[in-house]
Amino acid sequence: MKRIVEIVPARPGWYARWQVTPEQTRCYPVSLWALVEGADGSGREVVGVDCAGQWPGADDNEAGGEFVRYLFQTPDSGRPEDAEPPTAAELRESGPRLQPVPTT
Repeated sequence: MKRIVEIVPARPGWYARWQVTPEQTRCYPVSLWALVEGADGSGREVVGVDCAGQWPGADDNEAGGEFVRYLFQTPDSGRPEDAEPPTAAELRESGPRLQPVPTT
């Protein structure tokens, strides 16, 4: 199990991309950057925690969603095509969940 050691806010424009089906990805804005380490204090790394509350390596991430990468887009260039804010249902007490974004 990893634990968060330190956090700092993320600047606007950072996104975490997750693979939710073989054909679809979904991006959530990164809310903060966290320094995480193993339970024994080893293996420190920086991860982005997205606004849906997920981060690569978290034990309670939604099953079926695989982290792909972080990406940055300047705020004036708009959001990535697959970027969606979490819905109210995703922000429920039991935690947010990844959902595929329908293609149009």
